[in-house]
Amino acid sequence: MPIGEAYDWAVRPDCGAVVLFSGTTRDHADGRDGVTSLTYEAYEEQVTEKFAEIVAELRRRWPTAGRVVMLHRVGTLGLGESSVVVAVSAPHRPEAFEAARYGIDALKASAPIWKHETWSGGSDWATGANPPIPPTSVAGAER
Repeated sequence: MPIGEAYDWAVRPDCGAVVLFSGTTRDHADGRDGVTSLTYEAYEEQVTEKFAEIVAELRRRWPTAGRVVMLHRVGTLGLGESSVVVAVSAPHRPEAFEAARYGIDALKASAPIWKHETWSGGSDWATGANPPIPPTSVAGAER
């Protein structure tokens, strides 16, 4: 995943803050120790639409946001690999942090992306999945 490129692209001369979130695969999940890999599947056409809706809502809530990056990998990932990146630039750090937090929370709540876990005792879809909700319904720390 091009994390450095996402960060570099988000930098703008009128923005003094860039917040970058990178979600990485870890060795455990709820009730599952020894996780060895994750496989992500996505309904790509709808993911693209949802990402656009999330960015539009983010810009409505934080109109001073500069550049916004949202990336999510699909396929099988090993431990420590980055699966998702959200980066937001803004003139000041409070809105950059708030907007980036909203971005990752909305992505997780709204985008049709599914995670399949493989661990020492077997493999199955991730637990705790919820039906997607509209990005406008995701809570955030609006100013």
